[in-house]
Amino acid sequence: MKKIGLFYGAGIATAAVIAKIQEAFGDSQVDLIPVETARGVDFEAYDNLIMGVSTWFDGELPAHWDEIVPELNTLNLLKKKVAIFGLGDQQNYPDNFVDAIGLLAKVVEAKGAELIGQTSSEGYHFQQSRAIRDNNFLGLALDVDNQSDKTDERIRNWVEQLKREFV
Repeated sequence: MKKIGLFYGAGIATAAVIAKIQEAFGDSQVDLIPVETARGVDFEAYDNLIMGVSTWFDGELPAHWDEIVPELNTLNLLKKKVAIFGLGDQQNYPDNFVDAIGLLAKVVEAKGAELIGQTSSEGYHFQQSRAIRDNNFLGLALDVDNQSDKTDERIRNWVEQLKREFV
């Protein structure tokens, strides 16, 4: 498998998820790149990308992801495989749970990337999400506030799926 670039936004919950993803892949398989310092050339350097994002407020991208989107819109992501994981709160924000996954998916698909790592929406309790297509999330949805007991298993299963899809 080719090396993976994992781009992420700062945050305590995100950092814990990143550590678990990196461990599940094996430390040498994944390079960690904070989106706060990333540039277009960093995204272009990898054929396999993972993007980690939290949903802020009422379904928005965090500031650093929002700032990099214009640069992502200038890239050619053709032949790149992109997996997205997102953190959200389905109890307090049921009308836009993990919307940021959907926002990033729209950007990378428009630039020619192949979106991989879709997961089932079963077992979640929310009203709507921009991250849903055909009853599946466009990536891995995590709610560490309300379903922390499911986080480790969801990450392990998702990474195993990605190992098959990142070829």
